[in-house]
Parts: sequence; structure tokens; C-alpha cells
Amino acid sequence: MPSEAPQAVVFDLDGLMFNTEELYQSVGGELLRRRGFEFTTQLLDKMMGRPGRIALQIMIDEHRLTATVDDLTRETDEIFPAILDARLEMMPGLAQLLATLESAGIPKAIATSSRRSFVTDVLRRFELEPRFRFILSAEDVVDGKPHPEIYLKAAARFGVEARRMMVLEDSQNGCRAAVAAGAIAVAVPGGHSLTHDFCGAAHVAKSLADPRIYELLQLPAPTL
Repeated sequence: MPSEAPQAVVFDLDGLMFNTEELYQSVGGELLRRRGFEFTTQLLDKMMGRPGRIALQIMIDEHRLTATVDDLTRETDEIFPAILDARLEMMPGLAQLLATLESAGIPKAIATSSRRSFVTDVLRRFELEPRFRFILSAEDVVDGKPHPEIYLKAAARFGVEARRMMVLEDSQNGCRAAVAAGAIAVAVPGGHSLTHDFCGAAHVAKSLADPRIYELLQLPAPTL
């Protein structure tokens, strides 16, 4: 465990802050259903945490689809809004953790493989965007997760050493990026990523309410 408390915290978005990984499965399932295929957990594991265009190319390669990435992106943009309207939820423990970090004066940011337009839409629904110092999205990096670029950029934006920055991630690819950057990686897997390899993580937490997250931050855990 680090002897010094983290000076900043970075959140992944999909599957960590919101249940969007679950919703992506619905969208991916519909994209493949239209083409006579099923969306398997094996394919999900390959796609999870990767930038959207790379994830869609993995889907195309896996099933040798004739559709292009742009085709699937357009279909995704048509399918997703209604699903978000009906089913989007914050993940357990998020609201309390954000409030605790704000009370302690610890700055926070988001670093996600999603497109900025999607991130803005999701955060707007919960009025969360103003509460983060900055947002790094797929458009802000050349190399997506599991490459460490996005977390190295986050540390630079905060003006802290990566080793003094906590990263909260739900996927294997995201956790690998945080570990490679030298950050304090905490994995918070959901049902979609319980079998992932989180080698190098300081903890594998049960949720964002896990007391071990607060212990690493050297902050009191919420009373449940």
C-alpha cells in the first residue's frame, strides 16, 4: 500500500461510473443479431476498454462482417439513445465517493475510451461534468488502452507524478493501462469483467463503496 495518499483520482467511465458496459452488450447484440450472429462473452472481453473504433473493428474481424466501422458507428448512434433513456444508471458507491473526494479537496478527472460526445451526453443526464477537473476521451490520445498514454496525460494535466494518482478501472485493458503508467490502479470489476486479469492492481474492489478504496485515499469510509 502506498505510504502517501493519492493527490488525484481518475475515473474510467463505462462500467465503472455507469452501467454502460451492460448497455453496450445490448447494442452489440443488436448489431450482430441483424447480421445473424450472437454477441458472446469472449468477444466482449476482447472489446472491453478499447477505443470505440478499435472495438468495432474487433467485432468486424471476429465475424468477418462486410460492414465498416463507420457503418456500425452510425447504427450504434441510432440504437443507443433509447437504451440510455430507459436503462442508464450510476454504479453503486459513485455518488458517495465523488462527494467524499470533494469534501477532502482531492481533484478528480475522467479518462475513457469512449467518444467525447457520448461522455458529454451521459454526464449531462446526471449533471456531473462540472464536478471533474477535466475529461480525456478517445479523441485525446493516439494509442488507446491498454497503452498507458491516457493516464500519463492525466498525470501531466494534474501536475502530479503518476505514482501519486489513483486510477479506478473496471476492465483488464484499462487496468493494464493504469499499471503501465505507474499509477495506483484499483480494479472495480462488474459482472462483465469478474474473470479479467487485474495483475498489478493495488486492490480488486467489490464496488466503488469498498472501504479499501477509502483506505488507500486515507479517508474515512462511508457508513453503510
